[in-house]
Amino acid sequence: MSEYQGLHASPAEWPRTLFHVALAFSTFQIITAAFHPLSTQVMRAGHVGFLLMLVYLSYPLRGSARPWQPLAWVLALAGMATFFYQWYFEADLIQRSGDLTPLDMAVGLVLIALVFEAARRVMGIALPIICGLFLAYGLFGNYLPGDLAHRGYGLDQIVNQLSFGTEGLYGTPTYVSATYIFLFILFGSFLEQAGMIRLFTDFAMGLFGHRSGGPAKVSVVSSALMGTITGSGVANVVTTGQFTIPLMKRFGYRAAFAGGVEATSSMGSQIMPPVMGAVAFIMAETINVPYVEVAKAALIPALLYFGSVFWMVHLEARRSKLHGLPKEECPSAWEAVRQRWFLLIPLVVLVWLLFSGRTPMFAGTIGLALTAIVILGSALILRLSSTALRVAFWVALGVLCAGFFQLGIGVIFGVIAALVAACWFVKGGRDTLRICLHALVEGARHAVPVGIACVLVGVIIGIVSLTGVASTFAGYILAIGQDNLFLSLLLTMLTCLVLGMGIPTIPNYIITSSIAAPALLDLGVPLIVSHMFVFYFGIMADLTPPVALACFAAAPIARENGLRISMWAIRIAVAGFVVPFMAVYSPALMMQGGDWTAVVYMLVKAAFAIGLWGIVFTGYCMRPLAWWEKGLGFAAGALMILALPITDELGFALGLLFIAQHWWRARRAARLA
Repeated sequence: MSEYQGLHASPAEWPRTLFHVALAFSTFQIITAAFHPLSTQVMRAGHVGFLLMLVYLSYPLRGSARPWQPLAWVLALAGMATFFYQWYFEADLIQRSGDLTPLDMAVGLVLIALVFEAARRVMGIALPIICGLFLAYGLFGNYLPGDLAHRGYGLDQIVNQLSFGTEGLYGTPTYVSATYIFLFILFGSFLEQAGMIRLFTDFAMGLFGHRSGGPAKVSVVSSALMGTITGSGVANVVTTGQFTIPLMKRFGYRAAFAGGVEATSSMGSQIMPPVMGAVAFIMAETINVPYVEVAKAALIPALLYFGSVFWMVHLEARRSKLHGLPKEECPSAWEAVRQRWFLLIPLVVLVWLLFSGRTPMFAGTIGLALTAIVILGSALILRLSSTALRVAFWVALGVLCAGFFQLGIGVIFGVIAALVAACWFVKGGRDTLRICLHALVEGARHAVPVGIACVLVGVIIGIVSLTGVASTFAGYILAIGQDNLFLSLLLTMLTCLVLGMGIPTIPNYIITSSIAAPALLDLGVPLIVSHMFVFYFGIMADLTPPVALACFAAAPIARENGLRISMWAIRIAVAGFVVPFMAVYSPALMMQGGDWTAVVYMLVKAAFAIGLWGIVFTGYCMRPLAWWEKGLGFAAGALMILALPITDELGFALGLLFIAQHWWRARRAARLA
């Protein structure tokens, strides 16, 4: 491991022990997902134990140097000991639930302290402070005045709530992190190692690289495609951004605009089905709906979001007269697919399983196993020169894997073991095995920030469920918004954006959905729409100043100030701010209620409104806009968003008037020129 980079270094540079801990972590998660040898409580404890061990072995107390190893190992082993305690005394802990022994108290307090410190090391001080305030409320909230006061809870009750059972640190977010999220992170890691980024980038370059504003359109399309396997916005910025941002700058885009395009496109990956961000899986578990329902609700808004970004990029290219790459310099999109088509097999199977009603854990396990089979199988098939032999090889593998339906998951693991053994003796096969090992380790590395955030926000969930404070906050929101739903939505949006200044999307969603979503539900907003509203603005918080995490991640690549990038990102991501409000007033936009005609109408209306606002915020369509044209276009889009009586009709009329007069003025200017 590089002395100054910690887990951010390449796995090849890690110390051997850290590499093996990460490898054991991924192996533990795969075995528990595939064979379920442990109870859910012990499985969650194991997930937390491995997370703590990885954090304390790689993140120092302060600064960026390598942790002092004696202390690092003491803390790492203490974190793992909390797992073994839950495992060894599982039956006893169940029998004496709520009646803690002194040893239980000590283990529970150690676990709480280790989780807080691990989160501080990984994500900074903001989230631990927020969770610490909730913890203090649980301990001392009975001294507060008025409705905020609760009946009072002892330290043993707080420790029991947070450290034992499934309503605190081992709550729903930890369960989702230990199952769905980890599997999908591993799935994306394997595909990345196998060259999926190259496939998506070459495909996007082949389709759009030679068109007007081609490099920026490549950024949008490749980020949308990458979002189908990673579900991580900042990770997309630092992977696809390394290629797309310099390319955009080279072809004339301003550095701030290039960074804004990449940041906006990458953050959209969290709302792009079929594999969305971690929050989508937490949402499905929290509101007890199949994941496919969350993906269905997100589909049209995600298409509008990326369509809006693509439209803004096109208009900016037209305004600045930026052309694409010469066509001969662009790779062939279909040649890229022909060379790496086999990488799409696991993705297609994963989508089919998710949308056929299978659980995300089942789909993720099968998708991950198929990805490993495809990678290992492709290493062997390169040794075969005959097309017939290659076809026979893939058919034989498919028949063997089909045994899964009769004999269970063990068949697929047997096939993988056989392919691993074959690769060991084939020339070049050991390099493929090394790729697979690095993918397992990379998966563990990427799971650390997500997992620690999920564990720590269990403090908030535990205290909220113990004290019932959520109903108090919901009452305040209801009192404010009983006559004005828009005001309640505005307050919820501002809460998400303010919280997002210091904490990631996952805890942002969990905090706000615990407090604001029930109030929105009582105001008549459908359940899934209220949670999606919170989810969207949790994502937008990573684009809005002053923190704008995704924009500051793009800043060193673009060599531009993060705040300037953030200001462009807000303009480019106009759909992200508009669509959630439209969906609340017209749930058909998220395919909730209404027939297909209502869905199609909402899609057309939203696309038209966003298109008009894109023109207004860019200041250009066929020619630069006059000031009064901007006002006319903005008013037309706003009327369609309001969803009041006759506002749609007025919005469409003004929008058509805006387009007609702009077209006439542009034609007239062209004739005069």
